[in-house]
Amino acid sequence: MSDVSTYNRRLTPRTKAALGIFARYATILGLLAMIVVFSILSPKAFSTLGNFTNVLNQASLAMIIAGGLTLAVVVGELDLSIGFAASLHGILVTGFIVHDKLPIPLAIFIVLALGALIGLINGFIVTKMKVNSVIATLGVGTIITGLAFAYSAGVPIVAGVPEAFLQLSLGRWLFGVPNNIVVMVLVLGILWVLVERTSIGQEIQAVGGNPAAARLAGINVDRIKTLGFVISGMCASLTGILLASRLGSGTTSAADSYLLTAFAAVFLGSATLRDGEFHVLGTLVGALIIAFGFNGLNIFGAPTFSQYVFQGAILIIAVGLSSLGRSLAES
Repeated sequence: MSDVSTYNRRLTPRTKAALGIFARYATILGLLAMIVVFSILSPKAFSTLGNFTNVLNQASLAMIIAGGLTLAVVVGELDLSIGFAASLHGILVTGFIVHDKLPIPLAIFIVLALGALIGLINGFIVTKMKVNSVIATLGVGTIITGLAFAYSAGVPIVAGVPEAFLQLSLGRWLFGVPNNIVVMVLVLGILWVLVERTSIGQEIQAVGGNPAAARLAGINVDRIKTLGFVISGMCASLTGILLASRLGSGTTSAADSYLLTAFAAVFLGSATLRDGEFHVLGTLVGALIIAFGFNGLNIFGAPTFSQYVFQGAILIIAVGLSSLGRSLAES
């Protein structure tokens, strides 16, 4: 029996209930408290519609890639290739458009298909070759980095990017709302419906909860796990495309930092509203906490290193809250 379980047995029912409530709502309360404090300290810079829109716009890509990662984590696996894959996809889409002169829709379609292919490869290695998902996706991510350097020779693809591609991220085609926010809402909405309101979603949650029981119930566990990787891969490719559009270039390491942000958002989300369970709505809350935290640090002129400290601390706290929630639920 683990030390945490032993400790839980010593707690009174009232204390367990209080800790359970804290584990479920601490992230939401923390987000609200952060917004209130920043609004009081800097009402003219922070608590404005323009700033809130900017925060959502800046965080939208992290939310998309974190939403895809959520599906991989829900089925009980980890995908460490997403940041490297997003960087590769950004290079490829700009290269296809600038060097190969492909139409923008065709270039985007090909890159999204490649994202799905990377997900299939990850799923095959994990389910058929029985390689631990951490090792498998880290290895695939390293290979992807090498391919990105091979394709671009380490030189950003900048010159010749058409305005139409830039407007994919920078435009405001729907009631003045930034396109990235619209895409993020659509992606997370589709993922939420898939997981929470469909029979496939029930299978996804069953596989993540107990693979052995799911297999006995007639669910094709390998297929569901691979589906989680495919969705994660496609969200990574979409993130890379939108990031290249926002930056106006394809760069070998442009999206690498999204890996840590996505994991922090996903684990924060697992401590939101549920007892340590990963879910799309929770991931959204987790991403908002990180986004508003970064925004507040920037407004108050905090040094750059503080952002890394903040994100690392958030990840540790997130995993701690998630473990606490699962432990209390089990006890």
